[in-house]
Amino acid sequence: MWHEILLGLLQGVTEFLPVSSSAHLVLAQAALGWREPSLSFDLLLHVATMAATLLFFRKELCAVAADWFGGWFSPSRRERPGWRYGWAVLAGTLVTVAVALPLKSTVERLFASPLVVGCALLVTASLLEFGTRRRPSGETGPEGATPRRASVGVGLWVGFVQGLAAVPGISRSGSTIVAGQALGLSREEAFRFSFLLSLPAIAGAALLQVRDLGGMTAFLADLPEGWLPGALVAFVSGYAALVVLRRVVLAGRLRWFALYCALLGSVAVALSLVGRL
Repeated sequence: MWHEILLGLLQGVTEFLPVSSSAHLVLAQAALGWREPSLSFDLLLHVATMAATLLFFRKELCAVAADWFGGWFSPSRRERPGWRYGWAVLAGTLVTVAVALPLKSTVERLFASPLVVGCALLVTASLLEFGTRRRPSGETGPEGATPRRASVGVGLWVGFVQGLAAVPGISRSGSTIVAGQALGLSREEAFRFSFLLSLPAIAGAALLQVRDLGGMTAFLADLPEGWLPGALVAFVSGYAALVVLRRVVLAGRLRWFALYCALLGSVAVALSLVGRL
């Protein structure tokens, strides 16, 4: 049970903080001898963190859903932000699938290489440093530019980045938030769009995994005994990580995570080169 709880904590904290949960899983397995979680338990942890996202963004999700679905029946609804936001998420999701699916077999092989994961963490550190140095539109600077809103164009580019973040060591949250800011979104909007865009991808991946496992019956039968405490820990720690990350993003302090990823990535690369990892 304690192993499942530790995995739940690892998943909950690192899934949302821009440090790459997949990198931490690979390195924990290589350095500490942790066994890889079963497919069912791994899926359950992702569902738990997705539930934390749904709870955290419940108001935004309800508003977007009401505007987007209402826009099909009422033209006046199409002038509301949720109509545009819904199309942006849909466009980004389609691009994510188009990029990530062809990479699936390659990504699975990379999970066995701590050296590649360490290099990818260094890439994440560079992205986060770039995000720290860049001035978001409308928030700083004398030009008085207004922040860009989420649109289909923004969704396409951020979805592309999200697809590439399937590579272990590339932080999904960090890369998509930085991409959103680079495209002109405010820090708040980049944070919000990053996680709303993640929901369809996580839900779709979960459904595919259930199918690969042979259905819900096989999924439930494959769960370890300590699944419930592990899932609860993933949910609670995931929600807490979202609270922390929002404050960090709005304060423009991604550099702390950049330093952490740079340090962890450098250690992983060095230990891999000398055969200690």
